[in-house]
Amino acid sequence: MQPLVLGSTSPFRRAILEKLGIPFLCDAPATDETRFPGESPQALVLRLAEAKARDVGGRHADALIIGSDQVACVDEEVLGKPGNRANAVAQLIAAAGKTVTFYTGLCLHNSASGQVQVDVEPFRVHFRNLTRTQIERYIDREQPFQCAGSFKSEGYGITLFSALDGRDPNTLIGLPLILLVEMLGREGIVLP
Repeated sequence: MQPLVLGSTSPFRRAILEKLGIPFLCDAPATDETRFPGESPQALVLRLAEAKARDVGGRHADALIIGSDQVACVDEEVLGKPGNRANAVAQLIAAAGKTVTFYTGLCLHNSASGQVQVDVEPFRVHFRNLTRTQIERYIDREQPFQCAGSFKSEGYGITLFSALDGRDPNTLIGLPLILLVEMLGREGIVLP
């Protein structure tokens, strides 16, 4: 089997991939994540997932490279990583009582053959109506400043939601495993 390389330094993506029980390496991509003018969220994550996989593939000549990228959208606006408390509060106030759609782009790049598989997996999160006090209490507890949309669903963030809607809960955390298993199968890696 070709080596498997996760093109990410995210501890969340690493933990998700470990669920498959197959060995892999991690390698950080050096990819400009700037959104192009007029670029849709879906096009953005597809482009960035592939760019990350190809970048890492340049350092691994005979491997299967996984690239992934995610954005959160509310009312057609892309929510990035807040970076600080004030931005996190603003993002969660904007999301309260609404549906946030996460688009996760996934790419599996065979650096030996040049074969690329790329797709986008949506996941919808329905937020409860939240008070500013609830939002601030959550932010003080979780400090989700490096999380798109300002929440960690794998932690206390689950308390912010009224419902989740998607085919794979791993997608919400940033790595759609069901889709990845399908892609690996097309490369001859059949699980289980």
